[in-house]
Amino acid sequence: KKGLLQRLREGPVIGDCSYVFTLEKRTYVKAGPWTPEVVVEHPDAVKQLHKEYIRAGADVVQALTFYSTDDKLNLPGHEAGRTITCKDLNRQACTIAEEVVGESDVLICGALSPTPSYTEGKGKEAVQREFSKQVEAFVEHDVDFLLAEVSHMGHDTLLQRVQINSFPSTSTLNTSHFRDNSGVPPGECAVRMARAGADVIGVNCKFDPTTCLKTVRMMKEALDQEGLSPFLMVQPVGFHCPEVEMEHDGYAMLPENPFALEPRQLTRFDVHKFARAAYELGVRYIGGCCGFEPHHIRAISEELSAERGGRLGEGSKKHVPWGGALTSSVLGTNRVKASRDHWERVQPASGRPGHPNLQPKLMD
Repeated sequence: KKGLLQRLREGPVIGDCSYVFTLEKRTYVKAGPWTPEVVVEHPDAVKQLHKEYIRAGADVVQALTFYSTDDKLNLPGHEAGRTITCKDLNRQACTIAEEVVGESDVLICGALSPTPSYTEGKGKEAVQREFSKQVEAFVEHDVDFLLAEVSHMGHDTLLQRVQINSFPSTSTLNTSHFRDNSGVPPGECAVRMARAGADVIGVNCKFDPTTCLKTVRMMKEALDQEGLSPFLMVQPVGFHCPEVEMEHDGYAMLPENPFALEPRQLTRFDVHKFARAAYELGVRYIGGCCGFEPHHIRAISEELSAERGGRLGEGSKKHVPWGGALTSSVLGTNRVKASRDHWERVQPASGRPGHPNLQPKLMD
């Protein structure tokens, strides 16, 4: 099958999205630790989510390995490290992804997560040791590419030094257009990631589509100035959170995070708009993070179908974009909504009288 970089040269690649966040809602992951022992305890739940993303139109599934490092599994209050190691989790996650993908052309991504050893100041060797343990399973299973999601530029630079040269590598920062957690502006982050060898760079998590696209634009401008041309990637959270645009911790600063975010959820039409804006900016790897659901991935796939040679997921056989299938509804109140014009004009309400449009005070 075609590799990631060849596909990106030919057109947009659709990523997958939320795992631990979605599986927590489905009762399989414990909020707080957010560790992925579900791959061992309930592998069928992970398989089902992989299948839903592929059905929606994703070209990629990530092995569910985020927060699987041994130092994370053994933090105070975390139970997983008592019985499971990073290698156990990563090997099982890769096996699950392989079973779901089978002989299809869907790519498998080895997801590398940040390590607490970095923020605890344990030094370069300790950090690289944790990364090396993550990479080992991906080498054994010969995944198609690696994705590193980190919050500190120094973290990413250390990671690049332990990656295996035969893998295409993608690096994303949890950063706004302000600066990363180390105080480095996004343009400089992008240049440093590209020079460290990342084939695809961008932003992931913490912020909504609007903030993420502002950040990617700044990255692109800096890369252009330096004559660098890695592919660009964006995977925002699935919630509107403009209040936190200038906050390092992003949507975690919201009082309603993580258990009362539903009123902020993106609609499928928000995601159509996001996908088009990302593509026109030059982003070619487009997916989602916490809060994105399969129907959001379908929206990306349908919005960019023409740019992908008409390719759609199986889930689009049960859907007509922009409410077209509502023409067959027995309810007249639904039939009158069967137009793109209606869904582009509608402004969703929360249905919660007395609640603020935006949070007047963020978490300290």
